[in-house]
Amino acid sequence: QPVEATDDAFWDQFWADTATSVQDVFALVPAAEIRAVREESPSNLATLCYKAVEKLVQGAESGCHSEKEKQIVLNCSRLLTRVLPYIFEDPDWRGFFWSTVPGAGRGGGEEDDENARPLAESLLLAIADLLFCPDFTVQSHRRSTVDSAEDVHSLDSCEYIWEAGVGFAHSPQPNYIHDMNRMELLKLLLTCFSEAMYLPPAPESGSTNPWVQFFCSTENRHALPLFTSLLNTVCAYDPVGYGIPYNHLLFSDYREPLVEEAAQVLIVTLDHDNASSASPTVDGTTTGTAMDDADPPGPENLFVNYLSRIHREEDFQFILKGIARLLSNPLLQTYLPNSTKKIQFHQELLVLFWKLCDFNKKFLFFVLKSSDVLDILVPILFFLNDARADQSRVGLMHIGVFILLLLSGERNFGVRLNKPYSVRVPMDIPVFTGTHADLLIVVFHKIITSGHQRLQPLFDCLLTIVVNVSPYLKSLSMVTANKLLHLLEAFSTTWFLFSAAQNHHLVFFLLEVFNNIIQYQFDGNSNLVYAIIRKRSVFHQLANLPTDPPTIHKALQRRRRTPEPLSRTGSQEGTSMEGSRPAAPAEPGTLKTSLVATPGIDKLTEKSQVSEDGTLRSLEPEPQQSSEDGSPAKGEPSQAWREQRRPSSSSASGQWSPTPEWVLSWKSKLPLQTIMRLLQVLVPQVEKICIDKGLTDESEILRFLQHGTLVGLLPVPHPILIRKYQANSGTAMWFRTYMWGVIYLRNADPPVWYDTDVKLFEIQRV
Repeated sequence: QPVEATDDAFWDQFWADTATSVQDVFALVPAAEIRAVREESPSNLATLCYKAVEKLVQGAESGCHSEKEKQIVLNCSRLLTRVLPYIFEDPDWRGFFWSTVPGAGRGGGEEDDENARPLAESLLLAIADLLFCPDFTVQSHRRSTVDSAEDVHSLDSCEYIWEAGVGFAHSPQPNYIHDMNRMELLKLLLTCFSEAMYLPPAPESGSTNPWVQFFCSTENRHALPLFTSLLNTVCAYDPVGYGIPYNHLLFSDYREPLVEEAAQVLIVTLDHDNASSASPTVDGTTTGTAMDDADPPGPENLFVNYLSRIHREEDFQFILKGIARLLSNPLLQTYLPNSTKKIQFHQELLVLFWKLCDFNKKFLFFVLKSSDVLDILVPILFFLNDARADQSRVGLMHIGVFILLLLSGERNFGVRLNKPYSVRVPMDIPVFTGTHADLLIVVFHKIITSGHQRLQPLFDCLLTIVVNVSPYLKSLSMVTANKLLHLLEAFSTTWFLFSAAQNHHLVFFLLEVFNNIIQYQFDGNSNLVYAIIRKRSVFHQLANLPTDPPTIHKALQRRRRTPEPLSRTGSQEGTSMEGSRPAAPAEPGTLKTSLVATPGIDKLTEKSQVSEDGTLRSLEPEPQQSSEDGSPAKGEPSQAWREQRRPSSSSASGQWSPTPEWVLSWKSKLPLQTIMRLLQVLVPQVEKICIDKGLTDESEILRFLQHGTLVGLLPVPHPILIRKYQANSGTAMWFRTYMWGVIYLRNADPPVWYDTDVKLFEIQRV
């Protein structure tokens, strides 16, 4: 039966109950009942929503002084968290919160302009007010009794920022109750924003989420303190606590759920398509507030705006240290098993780090200015290596690689990689002695040779990163040199080259790596030169690649018999580091969310040339014919390259098959001159040493190569090409589906979105 909105006795029973938890609300209000009310008595559902919002608005107005009011606010927010997904999943209801409710205005009807607020706006403003409500979500600054309590409207929430850090020096006393209340309100806020999950992934669906857009606009007077509170809460969190082993088992850490919720709300508010809007200002010179009129306006979204304007070194230091500390937490090894707390929200942290680097170039340069960047690199390599066999973690693999691609576009990153790697994080990779560059290449080799097949689209990205850093690598270890040559061997087999339209790009990338090192870093790289000499037959085979139809046909026949994508033979695995566990596949039945395809490397990056003085100059896309790295001319069938990349897709399906003309078109461009010249000069000399001294010992040859020089013997050094990441709507869409997929899966208690009709991605079981 429809119930009158005025029947307070009926509606109050939904929130007047004392002490329920959000889990209780989820148990008491089953999905089937919400849907039944939605279909059969929509007016009741509408009244319930607007009554619950009204209670939140009243709580925000009054300042929630009594326990009863606090309880009502919490119960209403739990109820709305429960109901909202069922409103979003039904297209007919989607506009409901954006309509105005008669007589539900703030002033109860006297001011018409206030009356016209849509329900969504009233709800969002109430949540914002409640997040800075003294004695409810923040410490009261007054010591006296209730009657002189702070006036909600005159309260300057900037004095109530939750945690010291960016723009705020005072660290408030931790308060368990306040943290819990903030967490419940943030969960409701995240649920409001989650309407995005119920729209299919279409680039044209626009990137503006109306909930986020309003909440992050100047309409929200708490935008700045709330942005700062969320950022500082995340970056100041130290999960290990007082350094007492097992302390997390003795007293529960109520801060962690708040930090997780804060991280999730933060990344959602920062979901902003950088490619389509004016880029945020990066001069960061503003002195007053971030709202100075003198500044170019920047994005409407104030959270993005504030993030892009952080510019003080100490703020950057605080953010970077905080994120590095949290990312490294799962790597902490102690002699006591389970003695330290392991956080679970590293994916949200990686998205946050990505947003910081993407929206605030000054932050990116700060990160690369010192070797602190390695504190981010090592955890990322750890996650990449750990997740390589697990299909449910494809998204994690992608974001880790995207971050490294973004960093690799800056010269400083390559330079930083020369720092010796001494940290011994147990990883399932061969033991080596060397630098962070060695670590990066060894992990990439492991991903390519022993990851699962869904990672193939990432091979281009992985090798592009290696190409970008290669001109700066002073000395690769022997283990690493062998890994690079093993990749070249695997990628230059005829069946691999001929089995997909784009596979030869991988060979071009590797040759570019070798050329960069030989031309720019020959002196310290005797290990690599030695490895190239030992495997010289691979280069000769490439130079003499057959192009006649029968051989091409035969190579493809061989491929059908050996579906294994890359042989592990020829790569001495060596023993893995002690204490490491092999990368495990996902447990059967693990839930995962689908992701949209990522753009190809040519869309993801833009080529720049490094000039003499080290500055980058963007290269215009060359005319079709002369694409020197063998990327397909416009007419070639590259739209289906993703499918063709998988060794499983048969070329007999008529999509594409290799022709002699096609092979010749890129074979003639293989950049082999430098390597052939090196072999021509050094091989006879090395052979002579071996014959003269009857040597089988490599140390003598390495000594000879260390002191050798090729000055004046090599071709003129080629200009260094860097492929820099560039934002585009394809990656923006990928980030949106990835981020919401992570949030969907991580919110299992209570299961806010489970079993609702989500459209942004599919939920799959491994």
